[in-house]
Amino acid sequence: MPKRVDHEERRTQIAEALIRAAGRRGLHAVGMRDVAAEAGVSLRLVQYYFETKEKLLFYGLRHLTDRFTARVGTRLAAAGPDPGPRATVEALLLASLPSDEESRTFHLLYSSYAILSVTDEALAAQPFIDNPDAAENAVTGLLEQAQEAGLADPDADARMEAISLLAMAAAMGTSILVGQRNPESAIAVLRHHLDRIFATAGTAAAGTASI
Repeated sequence: MPKRVDHEERRTQIAEALIRAAGRRGLHAVGMRDVAAEAGVSLRLVQYYFETKEKLLFYGLRHLTDRFTARVGTRLAAAGPDPGPRATVEALLLASLPSDEESRTFHLLYSSYAILSVTDEALAAQPFIDNPDAAENAVTGLLEQAQEAGLADPDADARMEAISLLAMAAAMGTSILVGQRNPESAIAVLRHHLDRIFATAGTAAAGTASI
């Protein structure tokens, strides 16, 4: 009886090979033949599942995003059953920093895909991410939740702070990749700004109580 092929498992195998190869050589330098060799399968099989390099890259990006989501989940699980808005925001931001091989690959390839999609018409024709505002909306909601609970500065603009934190994390990630700073330095900067947002309410309350 012929062995039944799990097509989703095969696509994942090929996507993992793309991520490994591109992590070493750069997204722009990796072709479908390279991915086939990395996966230990034929070029014809890669072409069967992904007709073009652009479709392979897009699937690879989605797979990379799923791995990032799982990484955030692991951080949250380590924070306990009810981590709260501050710990949740911190988990999301810190998971994106290239502090180990997996997160380094995520940041490198995600950034590379964004740049390639600006100049490559085939890539530009596909959505870069399904919901480009998902992270911004999530962080904004968490900050608003903290404000309502008296855990964050009530006068802060939650949307503006969310945009700033995400942009800061992206910039810090790039600075780590190019060797400008180490992960510990970047984490300290992000936590400094989180302290500013989340500590204001507590500080104000303490000041009022002492009057």
